[in-house]
Amino acid sequence: MQVTKRAPLREIFGWCMFDFANSSYTTVIITVIYCRIFAEVIVPTSSNPANPYEDGNFLFGLALCISYLFVVLTGPLFGAISDFSAKKKTFLFWSYISCIISTASLWLIATPGAWELGFVLIIISNFFFASGENFASSFLPHLGPKEELGKISGYAWGIGYMGGLLSVFIVQTLVVPAMDATHYDSLRYVGPLTAVFFLLGGIPTFLLLKEYQPTSQRPEGKGYLSIGFKQLISTLKSVGYFKDLVIYLISLFFSMAALAIVIAFAFLYGNQEIKITPDQEKALFILLQFFAMIGAIFFGFVQDKIGAKKTFNITLIFWIFCLIGIYFVREIAAFANSLGVDISVQWVFVILGTLAGSGVGSTQSASRAIVGIFAPESKSGEFFGLWGLSGKLAAAIGVFAIGILQKIFVLRNAFLVVAVFFFISLLINIFVNEKRGIEKAREWEKSNGH
Repeated sequence: MQVTKRAPLREIFGWCMFDFANSSYTTVIITVIYCRIFAEVIVPTSSNPANPYEDGNFLFGLALCISYLFVVLTGPLFGAISDFSAKKKTFLFWSYISCIISTASLWLIATPGAWELGFVLIIISNFFFASGENFASSFLPHLGPKEELGKISGYAWGIGYMGGLLSVFIVQTLVVPAMDATHYDSLRYVGPLTAVFFLLGGIPTFLLLKEYQPTSQRPEGKGYLSIGFKQLISTLKSVGYFKDLVIYLISLFFSMAALAIVIAFAFLYGNQEIKITPDQEKALFILLQFFAMIGAIFFGFVQDKIGAKKTFNITLIFWIFCLIGIYFVREIAAFANSLGVDISVQWVFVILGTLAGSGVGSTQSASRAIVGIFAPESKSGEFFGLWGLSGKLAAAIGVFAIGILQKIFVLRNAFLVVAVFFFISLLINIFVNEKRGIEKAREWEKSNGH
């Protein structure tokens, strides 16, 4: 079997730059700024004084849930078609442009209270963002030998966090004076500014990343759609051969549900439950991005040394301890005060949130690299489609669950489900055999003449 050589550095850089570009969307729109604009400014407050933003939180989670379900329905099919037709780059481009247009269109929400248009645009933009993530990830197995994929994936996540940090800095500098209706005319520009950053940041990807030729020729008279359905059915039948990939995808389901909640609700939690100040929010974001970047790159090297499974498990254990600490943040602050340490609940949350944040990039990087390791190159698009299915279905259930639970139990208690999801993921991942999974991928390529 021919071993994949490492791609030229310019091509790897081009691929990494897509993470730099699209991080502006997930960071500005989903995690830090627009989530609050939608939940706290655009959607009217509820009559519940204990949780006045419960309706906005719920609608934000529901919009993400619906968008992820659309990704689940289309992801494996798009992956199969893009693999067979060698049009991954074309699919990536159109998802990129569509996300940019729908994100810029958030400006069209003229007044607070007109949440319906925002709800629809979040669904559309997040659908194209998540679809683009799958298309971009399917290039990973072509960029180097399997033993280097953890490092390459880590570079991309690390560069992505730099993009997230820079995009939020630009938006907060130019647009956001305060998170209230009186400043809404300024807040409207968050969408267009994010779209411009995404547009410019993604240009190197399409200049430097090459398209890869299909491993099979399209049968004469057969359309890509019908071929795609057949490929999808074939993938579902053949995936049973890759036992460890199946077990891992089940494990990934729970960890991605947890991460989706963290990404969408962490700053909502900090503002609504912990009452962090704007300065503390900025400190948390900057520290979180920096340590997430370091964590992604560091654990990429660790993964190449000790293996993807062990690295993934370490990040899950780290998450569980950090989340338990965040739940008991008030008790930790009180204990520190009793020892003579003058620290507020808010700053304890910033510290624990920063520590937890260092696991975001490493967990995501390890999860993507494991699929790259277990996927034969000839089926990379299909298997990354299944990765998208597992992760996005989990995200849909995760954000919907937290939206419902926070209406019943308030946000603090509902957030405990994140630690539970990570623990279940850890238990399932114990049964993954990394060496066997890699060997199965090699056997498949050899037996199918690749």
